Amino acid sequence: MKTFFAKPSDVVKKWVVIDATDKPLGRVASTAASIIRGKTKPIYTPHVDTGDNVIIINAAKVKLTGKKWDDKIYYHHTGWPGGIKSVTAKQVLEKQPSDLLKKAIVGMLPKTRLGRALHSNFRIYNNDQHPHTSQNPDVVGI
Repeated sequence: MKTFFAKPSDVVKKWVVIDATDKPLGRVASTAASIIRGKTKPIYTPHVDTGDNVIIINAAKVKLTGKKWDDKIYYHHTGWPGGIKSVTAKQVLEKQPSDLLKKAIVGMLPKTRLGRALHSNFRIYNNDQHPHTSQNPDVVGI
């Protein structure tokens, strides 16, 4: 028996929609990351982009459980001495709600050349309108 490795020419990409209304942030992100990576398909190959394109709508209505709105802190560094900056999840939601899901999904993708290429396989919208109706996306439930 030979091991099957998918080639880029074997991959058929489709579009899927995930509605994040009243869904936990981690559940939406992990579902999206596995679809983007291609782990939901039988032809999954670790070193080939076998995943689908994901559209996430209603990102502004995503939920966090417990006190995570105030306790979850995102850090970044400016590169200058003493330049560490922090922002809470509530502040991120007020400024740009799609960044919450983007940070969660990117954190679940591999940190390689393939992972950086997968960043272009998902789109996040804060409301229920998206310009991808011509791709005939399938709706995925969580």
